[in-house]
Amino acid sequence: MIRFILNDKLIETELPSGSTVLDFVRCHKRLTGTKIGCREGDCGACTVLVGDFDLHSNGGDKLVYRSMTSCLMPLGNAQGKHIVSVEGINLPAGRQGMKELSPVQQAMVDTNGTQCGFCTIGFVMSLTGFVLDENAKQYGEAIASIDGNICRCTGYKSIERAAAILSEKMNDKPGKETIAWLVKKKFIPEYFLQIKDRLIQLRETAAQQANGHSEQGLMIGGGTDLIVQKALTVKRSSVQHLSDNSELHGIRSENGRCYIGGAVTVTAFAESKRMQDIFPGLPQYIKLISSTPIRNMATMAGNIVNASPIGDMSIFFLALDAELVLNRIGKKRTVKLRDFYKGYKETDRSADERMEQIVFTPPQKDQFSFEKVCKRTHLDIASVNSACQVKLDAGGLIETIHLSAGGVAPFPKYLTATADFLKGKMISAAVLKEAIAVMNTEIAPISDARGTADYKRLLLRQLFLAHFKIKEELIRQVVGV
Repeated sequence: MIRFILNDKLIETELPSGSTVLDFVRCHKRLTGTKIGCREGDCGACTVLVGDFDLHSNGGDKLVYRSMTSCLMPLGNAQGKHIVSVEGINLPAGRQGMKELSPVQQAMVDTNGTQCGFCTIGFVMSLTGFVLDENAKQYGEAIASIDGNICRCTGYKSIERAAAILSEKMNDKPGKETIAWLVKKKFIPEYFLQIKDRLIQLRETAAQQANGHSEQGLMIGGGTDLIVQKALTVKRSSVQHLSDNSELHGIRSENGRCYIGGAVTVTAFAESKRMQDIFPGLPQYIKLISSTPIRNMATMAGNIVNASPIGDMSIFFLALDAELVLNRIGKKRTVKLRDFYKGYKETDRSADERMEQIVFTPPQKDQFSFEKVCKRTHLDIASVNSACQVKLDAGGLIETIHLSAGGVAPFPKYLTATADFLKGKMISAAVLKEAIAVMNTEIAPISDARGTADYKRLLLRQLFLAHFKIKEELIRQVVGV
């Protein structure tokens, strides 16, 4: 039995936990405000808000709302959460029987941001997520909240004006008791005031009863890759939901090493103060990795075990020379991430073995960089991506180096030969030029929709040079222009 709150109603269902929240909301509850668009998490038309306790906060009892694409959210992942569709933010009828628009809805109307209307619901829900975030007040944060929503009509300026209106209204938003303030200002209905207590009660009930989660079967985290690839397989399978497993959460440092739980989302990773300290460029890197709703769902383990040749987090951690902790029925083992990938979609992992942790030694300041090029500037899968960790000794020689590249091989590639060549050498035009020649022997890009093989080799060369933060004059010497 799966139990959660949908808008203001308690839901109990025995539908397949591998089906999607989108289909449940539209087809079973007839809440058709949530739209079916791409079914791949790209367009944002199906955006809902998900209220849950932040496992990474002190005490784990802080209720937060995040935007997510319901087309990729397994129904089982709704367990114990508050799912909010657009119907759930509608205000009750007023004195004259007419329903009042929330300030978010009104801003879209006032700025003509609705346009054809199909994508409007997604924008409204994402902007409502912005106002629900107690720390978000600025215009830039409002714009960031809608980075997963696509409009197919005339453009975004009217929607941006709506975001500007809302950000101005957020100047008075308190950092605490945000829900009560938003209810008072009629951003959300009054029933939101009871949701936290209702979820606590629901959580206590779930601890005493079977919750519909299987301890065996197909493992799934956020579902952002698996449901795109195998939606019917997931729906028809017994599913083991890992995203809510408390054992797989947590970000900690111990004895000079960092430990990232497999169920940690990309958002949780990006918001970690420890990770921000280790990676000063993390805010910029994260902007290159999917959209806000996808980052809110996607897990570290899911990204890595998916074994996509262009998986951003796989490339990220390869350059950290990370290790994976795998667990099969209580038997744990550790494997180097560079040894984990065996071929296209092939890994050193059995079907009943789950990835529990990523372990790495933090790089020193300015030693790490992540680069990515795609057809769109942001919110797109990579044509080529690359990461590098390089440490120089006191004399300027390369002491250690780890290089990774995606989009140039059947799996995320650790560039062993290139790194070995560079160790012990001084950075110069001649050395870099020779290193690129070695790198070209390690890769085997193919021509596809994201570019020709020659184009991908050129991209990787440019990303490789970008890692070293060298002057343009030296770059010209390397590339011969």
